[in-house]
Amino acid sequence: MASPSSPPARVPAVAPDPGVIGGLSTLDRLLPVWIGVAMAAGLLLGRLVPGLDTALEAVQVGGISLPIALGLLLMMYPVLAKVRYDRLGTVTGDRRLLVSSLLLNWVIGPVLMFALAWVFLPDLPAYRTGLIIVGLARCIAMVLIWNDLACGHREAAAVLVAINSVFQVVAFAGLGWFYLELLPGWLGLGEGTALEVSAWDIAQSVLVFLGVPLLAGYLSRKLGERSKGRDWYETRFLPRIGPIALYGLLFTIVILFALQGHTISERPGDVARIALPLLAYFLLMWGGAFLAGRATGLPYDRTATLAFTAAGNNFELAIAVAVGVFGVTSGQALAGVVGPLIEVPVLVALVYVSLAGRRLFSTTPKGNAHV
Repeated sequence: MASPSSPPARVPAVAPDPGVIGGLSTLDRLLPVWIGVAMAAGLLLGRLVPGLDTALEAVQVGGISLPIALGLLLMMYPVLAKVRYDRLGTVTGDRRLLVSSLLLNWVIGPVLMFALAWVFLPDLPAYRTGLIIVGLARCIAMVLIWNDLACGHREAAAVLVAINSVFQVVAFAGLGWFYLELLPGWLGLGEGTALEVSAWDIAQSVLVFLGVPLLAGYLSRKLGERSKGRDWYETRFLPRIGPIALYGLLFTIVILFALQGHTISERPGDVARIALPLLAYFLLMWGGAFLAGRATGLPYDRTATLAFTAAGNNFELAIAVAVGVFGVTSGQALAGVVGPLIEVPVLVALVYVSLAGRRLFSTTPKGNAHV
């Protein structure tokens, strides 16, 4: 993420030296600290303010939490405003990237989560079902900021997120039937669990969490460059709106943890059991995707994008489906909620692992223009 006070610069081919780190804004440089503070603040708010979680959950439209939606939209807009939409064609022609992403997101990811859920939670069917739903909900929102922080390829991220969105609308219900009903029966694991969810509900989530900020980002670049020129847009406008993404991220984290403050403190054992397969999932998916990108010859920026789009999940959709089908107090819903609580700190840590891994790549990445 570029410093608000300086124009963007190209990503170096190796991990940043202390001089580069020192040039980042205070917000960027101390991001793990701010995220830890946001998590703690959310937990305290959820515990100390009576009825806050109920009030936050009540502010919904069509099953979508408005406070969370607001945070995600603030977080995604600056990232999507930075995308060079005239370069998308260079991504759609990269078969290695597209094929790898489709396999990781829609074959390997669901299979891995299914296996981990059964291995870690064989005696807890509700939590197991919730985790499988998380595995089927591929990321279309928060992954954009992880990709940007890790100096991934913005245009590639936009394309892969769009592909995930289409597959999510078309395939989510069918995959839910396969992994929750059909496959357990085939493997002799029981009768399975029915999952009834409409394609419209999924499309509504996609439109809100991706469509709105994508349209806003596209129009910002189109109109900004037309009226003021590309130089003004890149060196003046983007640095001004850049910090909004991290403010949106921190706001979203506070809301998420405030919603679940009571649950986390009252059921720590259950949260820990759900967290273990999630932790294994994020590490395996990210690590496997990163190694796959390196092995297939992708440059660093596209490898980072491949890894983060493979590891992230659409927790908004997973929670909405679990609540809609099984109820707000169900174990399935709890598993969906624990998902982002584990994903946020783990993927933030992987951002730094990714940046350190740039030294493994000999070619200078193309496409992004930020540190």
